[in-house]
Amino acid sequence: MRPVVRLPPACLLFLACSAPTPSATETETAAATTSTAATDSASSGPATTHDPTDGESSGGDSGGESSGGATAPGFDLPALAELNTDLLATSPICAECHANADGATAMRDAKSRPVAPFDLWRATAMANSARDPFWWAMMSAEVAATPTAQAEIEATCLGCHAPMAKVHTDLNGLPAPARADLLGDSAAGKLGIDGVACALCHQIQPAGLGTDASFTAGFVIEPLRQIYGPHATPFTMPMQSHTGFTPTQADHVTSAALCGSCHTLETETLDPDGTALPGLFPEQATYLEWRNSDFRDEGSPGSQAAACAACHMPTRDLDGVPISTRLARRPNGTDFPPIAPRDPYGRHLFVGGNTLLPALLRDHTAALRPNADAAAFDAVIAGVRAQLAERTATVELAVARVGDALNIDVSVHNLAGHKFPSGYPSRRAWLRVRVTDAANALRFRSGEVDAEGRLLDGAGQPLASELLGGPVQPHHLQIDGEDMAQIYESVMADKDGAPAFRLLRARSFAKDNRLLPAGWSAEHPDAARTSPAGVGADPDFIAAGDTTRYIVAAPAAGGPYTISVELLYQPLAPRFAAELFAIDTPEVRAFESLYDAAEHAAEHVAAATLVAP
Repeated sequence: MRPVVRLPPACLLFLACSAPTPSATETETAAATTSTAATDSASSGPATTHDPTDGESSGGDSGGESSGGATAPGFDLPALAELNTDLLATSPICAECHANADGATAMRDAKSRPVAPFDLWRATAMANSARDPFWWAMMSAEVAATPTAQAEIEATCLGCHAPMAKVHTDLNGLPAPARADLLGDSAAGKLGIDGVACALCHQIQPAGLGTDASFTAGFVIEPLRQIYGPHATPFTMPMQSHTGFTPTQADHVTSAALCGSCHTLETETLDPDGTALPGLFPEQATYLEWRNSDFRDEGSPGSQAAACAACHMPTRDLDGVPISTRLARRPNGTDFPPIAPRDPYGRHLFVGGNTLLPALLRDHTAALRPNADAAAFDAVIAGVRAQLAERTATVELAVARVGDALNIDVSVHNLAGHKFPSGYPSRRAWLRVRVTDAANALRFRSGEVDAEGRLLDGAGQPLASELLGGPVQPHHLQIDGEDMAQIYESVMADKDGAPAFRLLRARSFAKDNRLLPAGWSAEHPDAARTSPAGVGADPDFIAAGDTTRYIVAAPAAGGPYTISVELLYQPLAPRFAAELFAIDTPEVRAFESLYDAAEHAAEHVAAATLVAP
C-alpha cells in the first residue's frame, strides 16, 4: 500500500533524510551513526560521522557546533556491496558482463571508445541518488519540520532515491524502508544505497506507466526475474547462467512514461502537526512538461517527437555516428562469440544540469563512497556542461535607440523538451547583462554574481532576494535598474501564499517563470500541473521562450556601446541553500560543510554580444 504522504524524491537531485529511527528491516546497527566529539559525548546525528578529509562545518547561524569541542558532523556512507537476492541485484552483478574490458570489443563505438552501460552510469546522479548529500540534508529538514510524518517521508523519498530498497521490502512483505536501512547491513540497505540501478529500471513493468498512479515511484515490479531491453530475440543463456535473470525484449523500457514514474512528483501539503490539506502539489513535473510539448512521442506525437532517452541516452557516439556493438562480454573479459552487434545502442550518460553533485562525490570519496573514480566524475561534469552550452537554450539581442537610452530586447529560446530549468525547485537560470561605452567603462549591469553564487546589485551587494528570509525577485517584463534581475525559477508558496522552502509546506507556486518547452499549450490536459505562475500578462512569455526589455541610459555621445548577455545556471541557488542551512540537523550541517568547500561558479548556457551606436 502506498504511503499517505507523497513526498517528492527529486531525482536527479535531491531530497534528504533525518535522524534515523530503528527500522524493522535493519539486520545490524549502522556502523557510523554519530558525530565524533573531542569530549566523546554522544550526538544525535544519525547518518553522519566526522570525516577529517572534509574540513569543519561553518556552523552557520543555526548553531551547527555544539559545546564541549564537538567536531562538525560529516557523512560516512557505506561502500557498495555485491548482492543478488534472485529478485534484485546490485550493479556489480551486472558489471560482470556489462562493463568494458581490455580483452573485449563489446560495448565500444566505431573508434573503439568504451561505452559500456555500467561504466557510463556509475558516476551519474542516477547511480548516486542515495549518496547525494543534498538529498540527505533536505530529507532531514523535512522530517525536522514535520516529525510526525517521519516514517512516511523517509519511505516515500527512498521510493525514487533508493528504489530497490522499496521494491525489496514490498516483494518480501516487510515494513517500508527507512533512512537507517541505507546505513546498515540489511539486504534492503545494500540494494537501496546502489541508487537507481540496472535491476530496477530494467524490471519495471509496462502496466500503468504514464498514468497518475505510476507517478511518485508508483512503478510496478513483479517477481518475474526478467530484465527488459529494446532488442528482439536476445541470447538468454549467459545472463540466465550467471545471474538467474532472463533478458526479455520489451519496447516500454525506452519510453518516457517509464522515466515519468519518478520524474513526476506530487506531494501533499502538511501543517506542522502533520495534518494534510486536500489535493496534491506538482512539485516536479518534468514528464508532464514533456508531454505538453512538441517533443512528446505519445498519443499524437509532436513536431519534434523525441523521448527522454534521445537526449539523456543518445544512440550516437561523440562524432555523431550511430553506435552498433555487442551488448555484453564474458565475465573473464573476453567477447561472447554468439552475440552479434546490436543497434540502436544507448549510451547511459543520463546527463542533466547538475554539476554540483558529481563534484561533491569526486571531492569527498572517503565520506560518500561512490563506486566511481575522479575521471568518471570529470567526464560527467564535462558532459553536463556540453549539454547546457550546446543543447539547452539560445540567446538573441535586438536594440533600438530612444533618445538618450538604449532599449535592449533579450530573447531566450528553450531548446529542451521540458521547462528550463526543470525538476527540483533549487535550480535556476538567469540573465547577466552588461553594457560598456566606447571607453570600455561599465554603464549598466544586471545579474552579476559573486564568488558565492549570489546575484548582486549595482553597488556589488547581494540582492535582498538572495538572502535568508528575503523577498522573491519577481518576473520582469522590463528592467531599468541594477537591483533587478531576470531569474527563471520556481519558488514554492505555502497555504497562505508566502514563499516556502520546505516541500511539505508547498501548496502552490509563488513564482514559476521557468522557460516553457516548444509546443506548450494552455489547452493541454496537463496544463494545470505545468502552468507558469507569477508572469502576469507578459505577452513575450510564450512557449519556448521569453523576451525581456532592458532600458539603459546611454547617450549617443558615449557610444558605440557593447552589449553582452549571458544565460547562466545553478543547480542549487544560494537562497535555497541559505533556507536549508537555517535548519539545524546533523545532515544539514554535514552538507553545509561540503557545500562551503565547493566551487560556486555559475554554469554557462548561452551568450550573445551586440554593438550599438
